[in-house]
Amino acid sequence: MYRFLLTPRWWGINVFVLLAIPLCVFMGTWQLGRFEDRVATQREADRPPTADERRPTPLDELLPVDTETSGRTATATGRYGEQFLVPDRELDGKRGSYVLTLLRTDGGRTLPVVRGWLAEGSPAPSAPAGEVMVRGALQASETVSTDGVQAGGLPSGQLGMISAASLVNLVPDQVYDAWVTLAEADTGLVPVPASLPEGSGLDLKAFQNLGYSGEWFAGVAFILFMWFRLLRRELEAAKDRELGLAPAP
Repeated sequence: MYRFLLTPRWWGINVFVLLAIPLCVFMGTWQLGRFEDRVATQREADRPPTADERRPTPLDELLPVDTETSGRTATATGRYGEQFLVPDRELDGKRGSYVLTLLRTDGGRTLPVVRGWLAEGSPAPSAPAGEVMVRGALQASETVSTDGVQAGGLPSGQLGMISAASLVNLVPDQVYDAWVTLAEADTGLVPVPASLPEGSGLDLKAFQNLGYSGEWFAGVAFILFMWFRLLRRELEAAKDRELGLAPAP
């Protein structure tokens, strides 16, 4: 009765099932792993910082920025130079701009420093003169997928994205591929809190990973259901032929 399993048609069906199920399991496990990684980074972000993490550290010792150094307190010394507004940034449900000032460090490179958030329509305060030491949370350069980033079309004096790539044609100096947000904003500004690195934390994309994982595992169940359904239908047809209730193929 099971001789039909050796036909070319069923060889093709069985090979497809044997290949598709491991693929679905692998993809589902991978997506679930991505979600679990985001849960772990969220827990890490919610954990109170250790004494070592709170300790101000020279900027160059924390570079390049990764998931471990993002948010750490970095220090740098230099003089403020050009200043830009980063518009359409939301803080506590209000629209405004980040005040971004470039710090020419003693090492000769330029560090983007977000001195604080400014409400719409308010004038940006000037940066302190002379040599200063800044202390703030280290952040990775933004990308086009970062919330609030604008692709272009902004007037002079404004930036749509905080990154070395967006500043390379605006300043002659070499720009750090990172930026800091001051822990204590200057007068007239509101401190900008540090954010989690992109691709981490429990955001919408994290739950998309969980949903995709469920879809892949559901695919395994669907493939097995269809295989058993086809098998049952073939067995019923074979039984009918044996009883003479159906013509032989």
